[in-house]
Amino acid sequence: MILDKIVTYKKMKVKKEKEITPINHIISSIENCKERRNFKRAFEKVKGLSIIAEIKKASPSKGIIKNNFNPMEIAIAYTENKAEAISILTEDKFFRGDNSYLNVVRNVTSAPLLRKDFIIDPYQIYQSKILGADAILLIVSILSKTQLIEFQKIARSLGLFCLIEVHNRAELEIALEADSEIIGINNRNLKTFKTSLSTTENLIKHIPKSKIIISESGINTRQNIKFLETLGVNGVLIGESFMRASCINDKFKEFRGE
Repeated sequence: MILDKIVTYKKMKVKKEKEITPINHIISSIENCKERRNFKRAFEKVKGLSIIAEIKKASPSKGIIKNNFNPMEIAIAYTENKAEAISILTEDKFFRGDNSYLNVVRNVTSAPLLRKDFIIDPYQIYQSKILGADAILLIVSILSKTQLIEFQKIARSLGLFCLIEVHNRAELEIALEADSEIIGINNRNLKTFKTSLSTTENLIKHIPKSKIIISESGINTRQNIKFLETLGVNGVLIGESFMRASCINDKFKEFRGE
């Protein structure tokens, strides 16, 4: 499965990064970091769903999604359209991302930034702080419950928020047992790569109202947004639709029904 390949590669990548920049060097630099933006506050809209707009060049299933890829220009377009938060793919091999994108984007927007990567080691959490992230993605399917609890604790100590991603009921139970605050329901089946909003529809019934719920993947139309609103989600994470849009501004208007 592609997820296994990504995790295997990520372990090798992190090992090399540790050799280049030891964790004690990173920790000693954290006190110089600017104050982080409040990712959680992005989902306190009174009306409509909050949009996490994603900067994403490629994916394992689709290949290159956006050829004329300029993270700064995309971030400016997202900011002009008042995206509540911006997600940035930093995984380099399978998604063609780069750690440097976080700082590039941070300089042109005031929106909170989510580092979207495959975090499997505490090192990456400290690294995320230095790189300029306000929040990190933690994927339940590649972590144990013990790791999930530990990683959230480290993130909180650094002032970082966590988006906890689940794909099924078993993963959701782990997320809830780990006292996760912001839960992302990924509508993509990681085995077939097909997407269905029924995943959000089925899982949201088992999530306490006190949690912040984000629906991820497979969101392409205004009808999708309206359907998710009826389910009670707080926000949506949208990447491919924006990346493939001929005009990001028009796509925002469509999603918001303007």
